[in-house]
Amino acid sequence: MQDIAILIISLGIILISAGFFTNGVEWLGKKLNLSEGAVGSVLAAVGTALPETIIPLIAILLGVGEASRDIGIGAILGAPFMLGTLALFLSGGAVLMFRNRRSGNYPRIEPDPVVLQRDLSFFLVVYSVAIATSFLPHTLKLIVAAGLVGAYIYYVYKTFTCSDSEKQDECHIDRLYLARKHEDPPGGRVVLQVVLAFVGIIVGAKFFVDGIEHLSASLGASPLVIALLIAPIATELPEKLNSVIWLSGNKDTLALGNITGAMVFQSSVIPAIGIALTPWQLTPVALLSAVLTIVSALVTYLLMRYRGYLDSRVIVFTGGAFYGGYVLAILVGIV
Repeated sequence: MQDIAILIISLGIILISAGFFTNGVEWLGKKLNLSEGAVGSVLAAVGTALPETIIPLIAILLGVGEASRDIGIGAILGAPFMLGTLALFLSGGAVLMFRNRRSGNYPRIEPDPVVLQRDLSFFLVVYSVAIATSFLPHTLKLIVAAGLVGAYIYYVYKTFTCSDSEKQDECHIDRLYLARKHEDPPGGRVVLQVVLAFVGIIVGAKFFVDGIEHLSASLGASPLVIALLIAPIATELPEKLNSVIWLSGNKDTLALGNITGAMVFQSSVIPAIGIALTPWQLTPVALLSAVLTIVSALVTYLLMRYRGYLDSRVIVFTGGAFYGGYVLAILVGIV
């Protein structure tokens, strides 16, 4: 129970600190006179991605031994796996649940096919490369890691096409949390909030990693499996529940793009960290999660390409079957 309590408390620290960081870094961008697009699409994105980025970094850099390395790799692979299976399962389920509130052709989900095909095709290529890198010599792995970061930069460039009005909506900034009475907070207070929030994320991530290590030891389970299943659900899934809300209001492109856009980031920048800082030799357990993620994403991509829409019943089945099948395989010891 103590290990579970540590995980819950540390997760709370991470998520609260991430909220403060995002708010602070948006104000920092405004203070530095950065463009609205840079503030909304880059700085805010960095803030929301910090929890799932910092956890593997802390595990790899500050951890000791093979268990910490496995936790880092598990957290890296767990995010794409959760997004490509469980998040799609929840999206399809949301359409089935809110069918009376949605207009259009039930049970279809009809996001912009160009957006989804672009995101998913990028994901399929980049994530496949990241996984295949496990079989390459170390020198080539470093080259691939640099290439993955460069690929994500190119993706951001290609998708940076919002209109001015859309950027304005995205870049609305709440008042600084440490200066609620100020419409234009002092610069020193902005920097202080950013620094304190960043420290909070690091401290929370360190306790979270230690908690996973202790929990896996007490359960006699693999740290990689515990991290792969727990870390992404804790850090990614709460944000992706926004997609459920958007689907209830027929905002299909926003809802599915929220998931596939995160898949792109989690298939490029985050694996690059693992490739550069660990031996990146994936076990059968890790490889199975990656293969299931790629197959699930491929099914979704083919549906969008050849039908132009998603059938909510199909993605409920595929997402649930792949995620549930993986958990079942772990429990019965198949892998």
